[in-house]
Amino acid sequence: MNLFRSTALGLILTTGLATLPLSASAQQDNVSGDPTYTLEAPPAYAMVGDLLVARPLLIAGTIIGAAVFIVSLPFSALGGNVEEAADALIGTPGREAFVRCLGCTSAEKPYRQAQQDSQGQY
Repeated sequence: MNLFRSTALGLILTTGLATLPLSASAQQDNVSGDPTYTLEAPPAYAMVGDLLVARPLLIAGTIIGAAVFIVSLPFSALGGNVEEAADALIGTPGREAFVRCLGCTSAEKPYRQAQQDSQGQY
């Protein structure tokens, strides 16, 4: 049993040390942290997870948010914040579900940039 433990420990340490340079070079390739790179080229696993998990949940969240918005509409109208409630309950999940690129983490930055460009602000 002692031989098995020492062999397993040696194998784990060797594997860990062998993969260390790979992770360091992967981090060094994107040292600048360029957000354009992460927006335009998300990894394949992020795209698959986004397509199979995140998008259906966001679409369901948009539908549920629309129902909650309709129920809360009289209270939002009395409070004077109908636009804010619509954006929070329907707009944000809708943008995340339908506007952002597949595998990207947020549609907020491109959406804000498009709004500023359409209004002539740079």
